[in-house]
Formats: sequence, structure tokens, C-alpha cells
Amino acid sequence: MYTLLSGLYKYMFQKDEYCVLILGLDNAGKTTFLEQSKTRFNKNYKGMSLSKITTTVGLNIGTVDVGKARLMFWDLGGQEELQSLWDKYYAECHGVIYVIDSTDEERLSESKRAFEKMVTSEALDGVPILVLANKQDVETCLSIPDIKTAFSDCTSKIGRRDCLTQACSALTGKGVREGIEWMVKCVVRNVHRPPRQRDIT
Repeated sequence: MYTLLSGLYKYMFQKDEYCVLILGLDNAGKTTFLEQSKTRFNKNYKGMSLSKITTTVGLNIGTVDVGKARLMFWDLGGQEELQSLWDKYYAECHGVIYVIDSTDEERLSESKRAFEKMVTSEALDGVPILVLANKQDVETCLSIPDIKTAFSDCTSKIGRRDCLTQACSALTGKGVREGIEWMVKCVVRNVHRPPRQRDIT
């Protein structure tokens, strides 16, 4: 009887929690993506004005519930001096969203170096990666094929994991829901990183 009640309690009042890192260079749109995610998935969330978002120093945290899964986002600062802290979070995470500013061709090689360093970390083996080509609402932005070509050296280093490159505009919200839903599917089916159990509050 206890087992039945315990199982019912877990079903009714607990969610599987998955930690997802949001990484990328500064000004790529990581915090805007986080705010749009919270606005789209949390009914009563009144997001901050997107025009007031400034460069992240340290990290921002946010949660989104999708079905029986709860995603805990860690949006980490992307300045060069803060990138050295990224790997401190790798062991705890279940997925990575890597945001690229597709309007900033000058910094694309810098973004690629940061991505390559991240993707080759053993602590992230098997962790799904969603690459968001952000700012696709800007007419002069690089296309998905342009970005895939620029990052083509990294393809062999991705290894055996789920990986998707997707167009996105964090400012307008285009591609946000699709990206989150893809990430949820990937973290739920990744048996190598089981979720944490959390009471629904």
C-alpha cells in the first residue's frame, strides 16, 4: 500500500528536473532567449522588458515546466573572462543551448572556438546540444547553412549525442518553443544523465 501511495504522490506532486546551460558569447541573446522561454511556458510570468536586458555578469537562473519535466536554466555570462567558469557547471547539466549571434560575422570564429572548447569537454559526453542561430529577424544575418559551414570543423567533435542547429529570434520569440520542446525530448530520453526529483511548488 505504501508503495502505491508513494508512486501516486510522485506522479501527482513531483517533476523530473533537468539542468540546461545557456552558453555563447556576450551579446548573443542568451538572456533574451531565457526571458522569452519563461514568458512562453509560464502562464503567469510577467517578463522583464527585453530592451532593459544588459550583459550578464555571473549567471541568471530560470525554470520552465514542460509536461512532467522541469527545465532549470543556467544562463552563464559569455565574456571571455567568464568562459573559464563554464566547465564548473558541466557535470551537473543535462543539456546545453549554445546561442550564436548570426548578425556578428566578425566574432563568428571566436564563437566557434568557445563552442569547440565546450563540445570537447569530457564532462559533457553524451549531453544534447541545441545550437541556436539567433537574431534571424535581422535581414543581414547569416543563414543556417552559413553557420553550419563556419562550424563544420566541429562536426566530428560533437560525438554520439543529440545535436540540432536551429534558426531563432529570441527578440520576437520565433523558434523558442520549438527549441525548448526539442531539448525536453532529448534530456528525457538520455539515460546517461538521470533527472533530479523535485516537489512541484
